[in-house]
Amino acid sequence: QVQLVESGGGLVQPGGSLRLSCAASGRLFSTYTMAWYRQTPGKQRELVASITSGARTNYAGSVKGRFTISRDNAKKTVYLQMNSLKPEDTAVYYCKAAYGNEYWGQGTQVTVSS
Repeated sequence: QVQLVESGGGLVQPGGSLRLSCAASGRLFSTYTMAWYRQTPGKQRELVASITSGARTNYAGSVKGRFTISRDNAKKTVYLQMNSLKPEDTAVYYCKAAYGNEYWGQGTQVTVSS
């Protein structure tokens, strides 16, 4: 069983930055593929970014060049640095770990508004 705890969400003005963190349990963290998803009311959860155990990254087109996913295996934590935020980035952001099974965090709200 893997437990994930997200943090770092909040309210930010357009053009601002936030860094989300996702702390994981489990001694095999370095082998997990980690990802960030987001969801707004009435819409499907969508992939924002992912990072493999070999640090290969993938981004949704809408965030490419603005968001950066990274991981610290020693701290068992994955990060999402979000820059140049837009109102359309407003969503609940979820962390996911994949290692055979999939595990999800509880989500953290990000609101981009003036």
